[in-house]
Amino acid sequence: MTDRSWREARDGLRDILPPLIAAMPIGLLFGALCAAKGLSPLEVFLMSALVFAGGAQFAAVEVWTWPVPVAALAFSTLLINARHVLMSASLGPKTGAFGRLGRLLGFAVLADENWALSERRAAVRPLTWAYYAGMGAPFWANWVIVTTVGAYAGSFLGDPKAIGADFAFTALFIGLVAGFWKGRATLITVAASAGAAALVHVLVGPPWHVAAGALAGIGAAFLAAEPQEAGQRA
Repeated sequence: MTDRSWREARDGLRDILPPLIAAMPIGLLFGALCAAKGLSPLEVFLMSALVFAGGAQFAAVEVWTWPVPVAALAFSTLLINARHVLMSASLGPKTGAFGRLGRLLGFAVLADENWALSERRAAVRPLTWAYYAGMGAPFWANWVIVTTVGAYAGSFLGDPKAIGADFAFTALFIGLVAGFWKGRATLITVAASAGAAALVHVLVGPPWHVAAGALAGIGAAFLAAEPQEAGQRA
């Protein structure tokens, strides 16, 4: 590994550190919820290691009963994770230097946080495998570890909402979105996505608000694009 690769990996670790810390109380809460539903720490470990999708895992545990409602569980998690198709399509052209195996491993640990940080990185310099691995590997390992610990000790942690820990991810994403700010188009896109998601959440309920927010944001971004960007799309 070259000095440049080490620097890239350190940059990745530095950038992912705030989201990684923010994920800790959420992971502990998730582990505690799993334990309350009857899942063993080993089952929680395997779910987090193989699925690695916090929103979908929360949705799965929310509907988890016995017998397991496989169809509802599969549909709700598919709906929530459908955004990964869009994130992968956006990030894919920027991973040309990863190689086939690097791409497979990289997209296996794709999450909202490392996607947003990768897009921000790619906006100013080429995205490297070392930078992406420096983010993705510790973020994945952290999630697996804290959710398993939560399954063991979650019942002793109390309610994270009491200290505002449940707002950590929301605050984090507000900061990430602010980093993409490009004026009027960003305002319209964020307002349309947030408005649609909030409305559908109130009127229909989860998980439909995720897809509604994503579709509204895509439509608003298309309509709000500057004329030269629209010309490039044609």
